[in-house]
Amino acid sequence: MITIDDIETARERIAPHIRRTPIHEASHPLKPLPVKASVVLKLELLQVTGSFKARGAMNRLLGAPAEDIRTGICTASGGNHGLAVARTARVAGVPATVFVPENVSPAKVEKMQKWGADVRIAGVDWNASNEAALEHARTTGASYFHPFADPLVVAGQGTLGLEILDQIWDFDTIVIAVGGGGLVAGLSTAIKARRPEARVVAVEPVGSPTIHASLAAGRVVTLPEITSRVATMSCRRTDERVFEIARRTIDAAVLVSDEAMLEASRWLWFEMGIAADLSGAASIAALQSGNPVFAGSRRICALVCGAGAEGITS
Repeated sequence: MITIDDIETARERIAPHIRRTPIHEASHPLKPLPVKASVVLKLELLQVTGSFKARGAMNRLLGAPAEDIRTGICTASGGNHGLAVARTARVAGVPATVFVPENVSPAKVEKMQKWGADVRIAGVDWNASNEAALEHARTTGASYFHPFADPLVVAGQGTLGLEILDQIWDFDTIVIAVGGGGLVAGLSTAIKARRPEARVVAVEPVGSPTIHASLAAGRVVTLPEITSRVATMSCRRTDERVFEIARRTIDAAVLVSDEAMLEASRWLWFEMGIAADLSGAASIAALQSGNPVFAGSRRICALVCGAGAEGITS
């Protein structure tokens, strides 16, 4: 689907349009994380629009012919990708239409609208919203930006891996939240190309174990239902090409509950003053779980990938 060369090209292409986000040592907490390793946080929630999605959406825009978007851009999103597409469309000067599921965060809808997007509720989960987005693209000619099953989007997300390697060379484990799989596919491609010995740990909700179930089956599976309320991490089925990357590069997959992600979001706010949404806190929830997958780690990079007020207000 992509190579390290695609990610290097994406990094150069999108550099003028994204932020280089900081790292932060998770030191001196009142309630330490139950791991022996030191932990450093990659604060990608400080990216434009509040998540890593700005990288993939911008690479999708700049890597395709300009005439493809003349009638606008549309997508389906649990929230963060929609925000990135709304911002990307504004940069391009074209309209954006974002289809979202019923359980989308109202705060993220409001932000999409402030970026100028036409936001439409469609269905109970992302898959239903995606059908609506595809129909909209067919009937209007709008350019459809898939959140994960697109090589340009995945390569854009992979630029985050190169940035992490520039900042934190000494980690031996990286923990990544997973929804459809585009982030982990891109980021792990970059990490394994430059640091093949580093371990990649994927984190999914118990109620949406898309990659976990596919890895267990040895093939892409379609989940019979989604019970997680975390719209940004809920997807019934990943892409075949994304799965092939995941199968080669993911060393372990950890499942966490929605409640654990909420507690992790509260921990980030109390201990670090970081306002992360539930997907952004998923890596911390995995570390708090006591899962033995982290027993041998010495230095862990935990990706905080999305911004939100859940840990402040809930």
